[in-house]
Amino acid sequence: MHDDVERCMRAVQSKDARFDGWFFGAVITTGIYCRPSCPVVPPKIKNMRFYPSAAAAQLAGFRACKRCRPDASPGSPQWNERADVVARAMRMIADGVVDRDGVPGLAAQLGYSTRQIERQLLAELGAGPLALARAQRAQTARLLIETSTLPMSDVAFAAGFTSIRTFNDTVREVFALTPTQLRDRVARGRPAITPGMLSLRLPFRAPLCPGNLFGHLAATAVPGVEEWRDGAYRRTLRLPYGHGIATLRPLPDHVGCRLALTDLRDLSTAISRCRRLLDLDADPVAVDDLLRGDPVLAPLIDKDPGRRVPRTVDASEFAVRAVLGQQVSTAAARTHAARLVIAHGEPIADAAGGLTHLFPGPAALASMDPAALALPRARRTTLTTLVAALAADEIDLSVGGDWHRARAQLSALPGVGPWTVETIAMRALGDPDAFIPTDLGIRFAARKLGLPTTPAALIRHAVAWRPWRAYAVQHLWATGDHPVNRLPAA
Repeated sequence: MHDDVERCMRAVQSKDARFDGWFFGAVITTGIYCRPSCPVVPPKIKNMRFYPSAAAAQLAGFRACKRCRPDASPGSPQWNERADVVARAMRMIADGVVDRDGVPGLAAQLGYSTRQIERQLLAELGAGPLALARAQRAQTARLLIETSTLPMSDVAFAAGFTSIRTFNDTVREVFALTPTQLRDRVARGRPAITPGMLSLRLPFRAPLCPGNLFGHLAATAVPGVEEWRDGAYRRTLRLPYGHGIATLRPLPDHVGCRLALTDLRDLSTAISRCRRLLDLDADPVAVDDLLRGDPVLAPLIDKDPGRRVPRTVDASEFAVRAVLGQQVSTAAARTHAARLVIAHGEPIADAAGGLTHLFPGPAALASMDPAALALPRARRTTLTTLVAALAADEIDLSVGGDWHRARAQLSALPGVGPWTVETIAMRALGDPDAFIPTDLGIRFAARKLGLPTTPAALIRHAVAWRPWRAYAVQHLWATGDHPVNRLPAA
């Protein structure tokens, strides 16, 4: 989009927040780059340059605007919508792969050479993987500077910098302030920060319908791992360097996020996973505009615009829970999952609530006794086969994985049919076009709305909903009276 100068300029002149994250505008006379919705007076078009990413603007020598803080804008929807190598690479960079494994590690996981990855990212984003990771480190550093009282040396290494000097130089270059000045600037008038807790805002593109999003997470919450408490969804997180607890609260213009982490190096990864869980980088206007073209869906969308797809922070966890949820009620699926957590989960402490465990990973579940599972024999076989495949890395459900290959790998397992595959694709892989026409709730909704009720006919009708069929599923589910469709009572 950044190549369409006229369209970008219209967005800047109208201060349209819908385009935040899609592109960044830089002003050559001031050396500053902004998000499209920046409240300052728009500059002359001859002085504007447009970039597809904050990293590209920084590479071109521009620094972040202190007023609109473009580094804190919603992420680009492209990286969640698309399944190509650039989108997969961006999802992995956001998850911290470059900081942990370097560019060679990123390339190896994607199955490409380092040179190919660098060339494709440069061609599409104007910046290579190192520059993109550097921009993310700068954002993480700003969050730690503003939301904690940590010494700057600890902030530097927690944000992923390898030296204090690099940290200082990067912060000055990106924000035109020293780290100390940045902290002093935001500290005035701020409430005291709870030790060990990081508080931040997760921005999103309006509108957002919190009912199905938080309602689904709360209604399907596994005791000990997830809970709804005091108007917020809380859950434990298994992270690369340790574990954490996220508290996510829906608010009118953002999602309030409180993170308790055992290792601050996990901050950017935790934020990325929380955003992914809540589908906050979606473009609801684009989704609703297309789905509204179907006269059957139009009244549903007008009633509750901005529905998101509730996703997951751990794809392997969700795959296990999807198998446990085959042909049983929501309550039964929670009970089965809770038994696994008690038997195989890692205990943690939660001073602020009732969370007790991390959900067990594939390695821990690989040693479980199938006879101890209160499941039908066929379901036990499906679960143990899935767990063994995940533990052996025979199925790739990672954020940078190939959606089509993952579907094929899942379909090859005994007892894993289209419902399970598409449910995992929708909520664990993040495919916005995943569709489950055999789901009982979808069939009830189709009958109620006068849509085709057989899977084949409904698939043909849903061609017009592509590439947003996963969002259409949310609207169809909302026609039923189920706790997943509404926020829990206070």
